[in-house]
Amino acid sequence: MGMCLPCLSGAEDDVVVTPDPVSTLETRRKQLAEAAEKRQKETTYRGIKDPEALERKKKKQEESEKQTMSSAPSGGGGLKWQVG
Repeated sequence: MGMCLPCLSGAEDDVVVTPDPVSTLETRRKQLAEAAEKRQKETTYRGIKDPEALERKKKKQEESEKQTMSSAPSGGGGLKWQVG
């Protein structure tokens, strides 16, 4: 009986701890989401040398459109009809 004990004494060290499946799933989902965002960014800016400059240009254009819309006279528009 004493012969089996030395063999089993190191068995506790050989135990493999399995990771929590829920945390593994969450980690995997996070990695997949990050990869999808990266692919989407790459396809959005494909062929564009300076994506930051493009973004600045878009923002500037949107701001100028807002100014144009806000500076237009509200309450009637530009055309007037005359019935005569």
